[in-house]
Amino acid sequence: MKIEIWSDFACPFCYIGKRRLEIALNNFPHKDNVKIIYKSFELDPNTSLSTDKNIHEIIAGKYGMSVEEAQQANQNIIDQAKEVGLNYDFENLKPTNTFSAHRLAKFAETKGLLAEMTERLLQAYFIEGKIISDHDTLAELASEVGLDKEEVVDVLGSNQYSEIVRGEEREASSLGVQGVPFFVINRKYAVSGAQHPKVFLDTLNKIWEEENKKSPLQTLTPDNSGTTCSTDGCEIPRK
Repeated sequence: MKIEIWSDFACPFCYIGKRRLEIALNNFPHKDNVKIIYKSFELDPNTSLSTDKNIHEIIAGKYGMSVEEAQQANQNIIDQAKEVGLNYDFENLKPTNTFSAHRLAKFAETKGLLAEMTERLLQAYFIEGKIISDHDTLAELASEVGLDKEEVVDVLGSNQYSEIVRGEEREASSLGVQGVPFFVINRKYAVSGAQHPKVFLDTLNKIWEEENKKSPLQTLTPDNSGTTCSTDGCEIPRK
């Protein structure tokens, strides 16, 4: 089973959805047969590298609410994250552009470290308050998961993996993805949003059963109209 996940490192529900899926997979009897691939998606490609506004002010301006209302909305997200063991720190969160982070993740994929890099970037952004557009910061995070720091610096200083990121974003558009997280399973089924672990588990079980079910053969000849042999011997024709 292949699960492709379109997500953004600045999407709080993407990290929550990731954890909820992982909880479901821990209870899925066929989890060793599941391959997860993280795909690039930018919620806002035009986001600046830095801003003098905090996340509450940004949310308030985006959705036309007061800062107090934005703080309450963000607290609701923090509470949801805490339910799956994630301690979001919105007071020290550094809103920024995620394009370089996505390029780094695609480079990590070539080294077999996509899952590790994805987790590290989400943790750095939502829990540690790191600026995940800063190349020095990204290089340090990459080295922590086992990537060569100097090689990462070279990659980030070039345009490498830019087209791969853009290609995955175009792919998302072609699939009708309008929000993240978005999960595509075996290129036949889709799950949208950070669903409850039980929803993920029920979905995985249903898909596994559907993809692996064996239809019983239908006997098209009348009963006893032909002779057969079995492990117990052969039938003796009788008049």
